[in-house]
Amino acid sequence: MTVKLSSSILANLPAKIAGPKYDRAALKAGIVHFGVGNFHRSHQAVYLDDLFNSGAGHDWAIIGAGVFAGEKVGRGKLAEQDWLTTVVEQDSGHMSARVTGVMIDFLMPGDAEAIIEQLADPAIRIVSLTITEGGYFIDPASGLFNPSHPDIVADAQPGATPKTVFGITLAGLVRRRDDGIVPFTVMSCDNIPHNGHVTSDGVIGLARLIDEDLADWIGQHVAFPNGMVDRITPATTDRERGILASEFGLEDNWPVFCEPFRQWVLEDHFTDGRPPLEKVGVQFVEDVAPYELMKIRILNGGHATIAYPAGLMDIHFVHEAMQEPLVRGFLAKLEHDEIIPTVPPVPDTKLEDYYQLIESRFSNPKIGDTIRRLCLDGSNRQPKFIIPTIADRLKAGKSVAGLALESALWCRYCFGTTDSGAVIEPNDPSWDRLLATAKAAKDAPAAWLAMEDIYGDVGRSAPFAGAFARALTLLWANGARATLTQYLAGKL
Repeated sequence: MTVKLSSSILANLPAKIAGPKYDRAALKAGIVHFGVGNFHRSHQAVYLDDLFNSGAGHDWAIIGAGVFAGEKVGRGKLAEQDWLTTVVEQDSGHMSARVTGVMIDFLMPGDAEAIIEQLADPAIRIVSLTITEGGYFIDPASGLFNPSHPDIVADAQPGATPKTVFGITLAGLVRRRDDGIVPFTVMSCDNIPHNGHVTSDGVIGLARLIDEDLADWIGQHVAFPNGMVDRITPATTDRERGILASEFGLEDNWPVFCEPFRQWVLEDHFTDGRPPLEKVGVQFVEDVAPYELMKIRILNGGHATIAYPAGLMDIHFVHEAMQEPLVRGFLAKLEHDEIIPTVPPVPDTKLEDYYQLIESRFSNPKIGDTIRRLCLDGSNRQPKFIIPTIADRLKAGKSVAGLALESALWCRYCFGTTDSGAVIEPNDPSWDRLLATAKAAKDAPAAWLAMEDIYGDVGRSAPFAGAFARALTLLWANGARATLTQYLAGKL
């Protein structure tokens, strides 16, 4: 016997499910959030739910927003259950479920006029973002905002109705400036290096195309705090919906399954106040950069390390990849030999302890995270999570054999078949380009590194190019298993 999630059953949830301890009808909106996906609902929304349950912060509820037509599907699922979400935490010895109620509305994605009107409301003091790595209009090679992107150019035209997150955010700031209202803080919750600076570059960069004075005003009056966010949160499938129904007796259109671990390190830099999230475990610091670099290189770089060999071996789940000695060994050797040595000291943190935590989290057999998700969007992720580490190793005159193998594995994956010959379905916004380039690189490895927008100076490095070519040649000759065996034996 199951019950369907809605506001009407919150007082009578199934016995094993925790619900909000606060009166949702008394909540007031303080945040507009762009990108209402699984990560946001397992991370920022859960921290706020903890805060609201403590009796604090009830004027910081969330209103969802979006710019893409595809986001209407998720909005529809949440609308049917009054914006509620079930969050299920799982590891090998633990499974718990809770219903969070911090979202009180979700504006229609793409309705720029309604979203701008909401942003102009003085009650909104934070605009937060989880729009993925690809949503910031960054030139991969330079790492800088690209003002010539067609979507940005379109938003900069006189009288244009904005269609990007940056365009809508900018329009909201203009309304507040014109109305004499304190501007809101723009807070990225995306997993990108220096996410606050990147967001600032996007908003101010677009403003500069329109009005230099507006750009200067934003630079002087709007806060863009940097933050490091972390929680492994896979996509929701019928598998997760079925587990929730069978184990807990609750039907949810779009539940979120995630690991118990979560972390949020945030710079305490806000324009018009913030919720007291330090009460529920958010770590406020002056400079988030050391934490951010550690996470991006060790965790996200580690995800990339296991993703492509596992994909070529037809391994489905991440925990299954960690059960494969070759994949687990590749992760350990590459992290200790080449990745961790590039990470500077982090306050109150031992890097080896952090690595052991990451290894344990990757091995969680309950989370259901997929190798395909880790392989997704390499054209945006590799320039952020792997290539800067290669650049640092080259600058120091150190070996890049393992990092070159990781890059060669990505190239081989983008050829579109596994070692068994199974077809790999498109898994990148630039898949057609990557597929064609990977085919050219089979006989001419330099073709892959010639993707200037991805590799930049790294692709022109003779030591890296040589190591990459050797690794790719071995992958084609012998396959991923034999190549990893050779690498682990120190013979690559």
